Amino acid sequence: MVIGMVGEKSIIVVDMLQYENLYWEQSYQHIAGVDEVGRGCLFGDVVAAAVILPQGLQIEGVNDSKKLSAKKRDALYVVIMEKALAVGVGHVDAQTIDNINIKQASRLAMKRAIESLSINPDFLLVDAEKIQVEIPQLAIVKGDANSQSIAAASIIAKVTRDRLCEGAWESMYPDYGIAVHKGYATKVHREQITNLGITPMHRRSFLNNLLAEQPTLF
Repeated sequence: MVIGMVGEKSIIVVDMLQYENLYWEQSYQHIAGVDEVGRGCLFGDVVAAAVILPQGLQIEGVNDSKKLSAKKRDALYVVIMEKALAVGVGHVDAQTIDNINIKQASRLAMKRAIESLSINPDFLLVDAEKIQVEIPQLAIVKGDANSQSIAAASIIAKVTRDRLCEGAWESMYPDYGIAVHKGYATKVHREQITNLGITPMHRRSFLNNLLAEQPTLF
């Protein structure tokens, strides 16, 4: 982390390779960043990604996907897919989320993303989670804002899930506005659930908590 000055304002510049460099220096070659998206949604899968980037590569603009515009995420998605040594994606559906809870489902999606990599990673940088795999790993709080590898994974996961929301899932359930709210608990989404009922892709455990005032739906 570097603190600089612009006029009278201080700015903080984060070294997005600080963790990668630490473990590259310890002779780890294939470091995978791992992150998930969709944890707080009422609808659809939780989606995780794992990304292995070449040693020393720095991609300008890569950051926490939530801080980027959709246009910027799409542009970086292309660059990451071109530059990465390997990219893996994992999904866990709504029924499984209800069965094992969202925390465990997020970990499972991350595990599936790692297992789908074409290269076996020898170290993992994970956004604030512990994954049940026999690979050395480091959980980093706010990792997507402090590690390029995790940030790249967050972008891949976010774009992948958004495209499902805008494409296949919107086509399956066109009356729910999935393409717009991406499955989150917006007012419109809640109203459509009240009017139309729930779909097989809604997370019942979330709805029971958040929409308890609508018991007739269940």
